[in-house]
Amino acid sequence: MLSYSTQLIDDDDIAVVTEVLKSSFLAQGPRVAAFEQDLCDYTGAKYAVAFNSATSALYGAYSVADIKEGDEIITTPISFVATSNMFVTLGAKPIWCDVKLDGNINEKQIEKLITPKTKAIVVVDFAGKPVEMKSIESIAKKHNILLIDDASHALGSSIEGKKIGSFGDMSIFSFHAIKPITTSEGGAVLTDNEEYAKKLRLFRSHGVVKKELWNSDMVSMGYNLRMTEVAGALGSSQLKKLDKFIATRNRISVYFDERFKGEKLFLTQKLEANTVSSRHLYPIILNPELHCPKEDIFKELQERGLGVQVHYKPIYKNSFYQEKFGRVSLPVANDFYNSEISIPCNQTMSMQDAEYVADTVLDVIHKYTHRGCSF
Repeated sequence: MLSYSTQLIDDDDIAVVTEVLKSSFLAQGPRVAAFEQDLCDYTGAKYAVAFNSATSALYGAYSVADIKEGDEIITTPISFVATSNMFVTLGAKPIWCDVKLDGNINEKQIEKLITPKTKAIVVVDFAGKPVEMKSIESIAKKHNILLIDDASHALGSSIEGKKIGSFGDMSIFSFHAIKPITTSEGGAVLTDNEEYAKKLRLFRSHGVVKKELWNSDMVSMGYNLRMTEVAGALGSSQLKKLDKFIATRNRISVYFDERFKGEKLFLTQKLEANTVSSRHLYPIILNPELHCPKEDIFKELQERGLGVQVHYKPIYKNSFYQEKFGRVSLPVANDFYNSEISIPCNQTMSMQDAEYVADTVLDVIHKYTHRGCSF
């Protein structure tokens, strides 16, 4: 089955992992530090702090930003639950901002949600497409609030040649198996703020500093959220190939754009001329008349070998969030959820695979036009 997104591990990756497994360091050695430097070199950020997952990285970022009980965080509901879970864990409240039909937060609706309790804006570059970062940075600066980018989809994306990871106060990347590069599990926080970087390194390692000989001191609260040497080595190896991976994903995406041009039953995500997307996902947005047969469309696509997925159920629709914060309904986010299907687009695919995906998507969707919905 062709997956909507997947990893590509080759002999170079296996060789570096094997080298680490035969070395003296499986944890707390030089490989993680080297990977962090590689991330800085690639993105232009001053500091990178690696974690054992992007969820841990989010928790670290929110914690060192001193997000706490009673704070309000303006964020998007179209993301994996970890984006908001980690600041809710600290006692903060999500203030949901509606999205646009490309899946990204609607920057024009952010400012009206700001209150004296607003501590941060947390954005997500959906599918790898950068948010309107300049506008959002301007809003954050005007109101003296933090801007944190959950860039889990977007390593390799850029705006006017500036890489995602170098905007805002902190950016979080994910290296889960299906992301642009993988360390199996893993994440990182990137920042230009030296104080945040120092606090993040303490936070991921029990809050302990080493002094002299056996002497150490716990100076702040922390946890064991460190990345392993195996993961760090794999990350550096994968990062060398990221641009090649993205080129393949973009080649397939451009082909899909051409095949689906003028399609009247669904939309695709359009990119501005000054942006590059990692193309972590290739979402199609079904017209409202296809909302009712969406489950049947989804099932048939899978039966025909396409590992499709839906990204995402709005976070506020989850039972936990409804019970804790009450029911919320945002029109575009709801519509996006009813409409979105992510189709296969990844670096393991050939153009023949892409042709099969496009043929199958068009064939299946056009079969269901007679069904519609009764409104």
